Amino acid sequence: MANITYQNMFRMYQKLAGMTGTARTEIEEFREIYNMEVISVPTNKPVVRIDEPDVLYPTLKSKFDAVVDRIRELNEKGQPILIGTVAVETSEYLSDQLDQAGIDHVVLNAKNHAKEADIIMNAGQRGAVTIATNMAGRGTDIKLGPGVRELGGLVVLGTERHESRRIDNQLRGRSGRQGDPGLTQFYLSLEDDLMRRFGTDRVKSFLEHMNVEGEDAVIKSRMISRQVESAQKRLKGTTMIPGRTCCNTMT
Repeated sequence: MANITYQNMFRMYQKLAGMTGTARTEIEEFREIYNMEVISVPTNKPVVRIDEPDVLYPTLKSKFDAVVDRIRELNEKGQPILIGTVAVETSEYLSDQLDQAGIDHVVLNAKNHAKEADIIMNAGQRGAVTIATNMAGRGTDIKLGPGVRELGGLVVLGTERHESRRIDNQLRGRSGRQGDPGLTQFYLSLEDDLMRRFGTDRVKSFLEHMNVEGEDAVIKSRMISRQVESAQKRLKGTTMIPGRTCCNTMT
């Protein structure tokens, strides 16, 4: 038995190519590891989806309280919602919160993968509320039900930023496909893993400068999004060297 990283295995091929909707975030990795260039192909129809700036809360509790309030508001008018979580445990926690709030929903995570196709198929119907891990339903066109386009399309709410920008973009890409309307937004807190590891100091300084404080404090800014993306880039830089990607190994 021998171990080899996916990166080194792929580089053994004489010809290597691929196609994905989120390659632009990995341009540097494709070039440095595989000596491959990334070429962008225009979408079939213009993207009209609205990507709102991230919103930041001081604590996990205040963040999830805000997420539940937003879901209730959107659900009351019938707009379908897909909520992305970074872990199965988070999806179950949010599901409990929605149960307490009396909001009907379905959960798509590793524990019910057999129903994934049916759940995704109905995620764009009027009044649908779907909780999913950020990895779920990738590459799937969520069809909008009757009257949903007029309501603004599918809303995607991310409850945390993933370590990889690419996975965040894949979550965003569940909405606004094939020219459909849609909206996406990420909800963050200073207690999120990524914020505690990389973004806290600069963001806290910004909050102090803006005189933002208290349990219910919230800030919505493109600066927050840029800080998070910078943290994701730094984290990505520590794992893109061949042979150091401990998790991407085949036996």
